[in-house]
Amino acid sequence: MTRDQIFEFFRRLAEANPSPTTELDYINPYTLLVAVVLSAQATDASVNVATGPLFKFITTPRQMIAFGEDRLREAIKSIGLFNTKAKNVVALSQALIDRHEGEVPRVRDELEALPGVGRKTANVLLNTAFGEETFAVDTHVFRVCNRTGLAPGETVDDVEAKLEKIVPQPFRRDAHHWLILHGRYTCKARLPECWRCPVIDLCRYKPKTSPPGERIKAPTAKPSAARTSSRGSSKARTAKGPTASKPRAGHNRSRPSRRP
Repeated sequence: MTRDQIFEFFRRLAEANPSPTTELDYINPYTLLVAVVLSAQATDASVNVATGPLFKFITTPRQMIAFGEDRLREAIKSIGLFNTKAKNVVALSQALIDRHEGEVPRVRDELEALPGVGRKTANVLLNTAFGEETFAVDTHVFRVCNRTGLAPGETVDDVEAKLEKIVPQPFRRDAHHWLILHGRYTCKARLPECWRCPVIDLCRYKPKTSPPGERIKAPTAKPSAARTSSRGSSKARTAKGPTASKPRAGHNRSRPSRRP
């Protein structure tokens, strides 16, 4: 995309959703950190179901340590990989107490040093909790950037680097939220809903999908003439029944008897 097209791309997403944010429920930076760690390979909705009751009485690392890994595991067992996630949440809570006086750090390297926290999680925290202009690239952002041609790349790091380079002001702070939501609800993985996409004319994806009521089913292929002819001759042979070869005149087909 050209610079003008990129600006228009985000201008339209911003017009459709002026105040985008994460769909994870949280109370403070610590609970956001916990929610993001739990969201790996899980939907935000499933995480919210588990953390809703949990965050009513746990909002600090010390409260999480007092709660304990066993009870945490039971509380989040509806989420995939809950054993590993429970261990990481308790470990990162202890690390926050030991290294940062129970506070979530605002430095990328310090965030990524916590158990279970990678670059994407750090980007989400820095952006959503602290308002920094970072670009968390999840599966939705990766798909949208490659499919539309906005910021194509072979890896999430490639896509993040391109977004860092091309996204203009005033869209940088909320860019990754717009891309996530666009990928989650419009530019879907299996069937993008191009007919209601606000950036359809800027997107390089082809062919564009039509509204459900206008889709035409592919016609059923007719059998070829050769196959039809072959089936016909086969049926004819079946109707006549099996045929036995006739013996030639003067030719005795019986085996000679063995000599004693």
